[in-house]
Amino acid sequence: MAGSQRVYRQRIRSTQSLKKIFRAMELIAASRIGRARERVTAATPYSRAITRAVSALATHSNVQHPLLNERTDTNRVAVLVVTSDRGMAGAYSASVIRETERVVERLEAAGKEVALYATGRRAVSYYTFRGRQLAGSWVGSSDAPTAEIADEIANALLGAFDAEHDEGGVGELHVVYTQFVNMVTQRPRVIRMLPLEVVEGVEAAGTNDVLPLYDFEPSPEEVLDALLPRYVRSRIYSCLLQAAASELASRQRAMHTATENAEDLIRMYTRLANQARQAEITQEISEIVSGADALAS
Repeated sequence: MAGSQRVYRQRIRSTQSLKKIFRAMELIAASRIGRARERVTAATPYSRAITRAVSALATHSNVQHPLLNERTDTNRVAVLVVTSDRGMAGAYSASVIRETERVVERLEAAGKEVALYATGRRAVSYYTFRGRQLAGSWVGSSDAPTAEIADEIANALLGAFDAEHDEGGVGELHVVYTQFVNMVTQRPRVIRMLPLEVVEGVEAAGTNDVLPLYDFEPSPEEVLDALLPRYVRSRIYSCLLQAAASELASRQRAMHTATENAEDLIRMYTRLANQARQAEITQEISEIVSGADALAS
C-alpha cells in the first residue's frame, strides 16, 4: 500500500509539472495571437489592392507574360507546404501534411512530377525521415514570419518557374497552408499560385454597363514585369501570416485542453492516493485489533 501511495504521489508531482508547462505555453500563445491577427488584418488591404491591380491588368491588356501562361515544356510541379517549427499545436501540422499528400497523389496521378518545398521543421522532419528529397526548405520563423523570409521563398519559387526544363524548371506552383478563419476554425487550403489565377476580376455591374478603358504607363509589359513578382510575394507572405495565426490559435487551444486534462489526472491520482492511504490505515487498525485479541486470549 505504501508503495502505491508513492507511485501516485510521484505521478501527481510529474503531472503538476506538466500542467505548469502547458499553462505557460497557453499563455504565451494567447499573448502572441493578438499580434498575429493584427498582422493578418494589416496585410489584407495591400493584398486586395495588388490583386485588383493585377486583375485589371490581366483583364484589359493582351500582353503575354510567362507568369500568366501555361508551360508545355515541362511536367514538373512545385508544391510548397507551410507547417510549424514546434509541436504542441494539436493536429495543425498533421492536417497540412495530410492535405499535401492528397495534392501530391492527385498531381502524380495526372502524370506530374512533384518537387516539394517546405517551411517549418515539422514538414522538413516528416519528409526527411521518409527519404523524400526537398527542393527547398525554410525553418525558424513559422509563428512570426517576416517579409524577408517571404521574399526569399518567393524568389526561389519564381526562379524555379522561370528556369529551363533541363535546369529543373516547373510549370505550376501550388501552396498548401492553413487559413485562419477565427480562433476556433482554421482549415487547410490549397491554392494554385502559378500560372497566375486572378481571384478578383473586374466585372460590369449590369449588362448595359461599359467596361472601363485603361491606359498603362509605362507599357503593360513593364508593368507586368514589376507587378507580378510583387503579387506572388504578397500572396506568399499572406499565406505565411495566415499560417502563423492558425498555428498560435491551434497551440492555445491544444494547451488549454492539455491543462484541463492534467487537472483531471491530478484529481484522479489524488483520489487513488487517498484510497490507498485509507486502505493502509484500515489494515493497520485490523492488525492492531487482531494483535490485541491474541494477547487477551
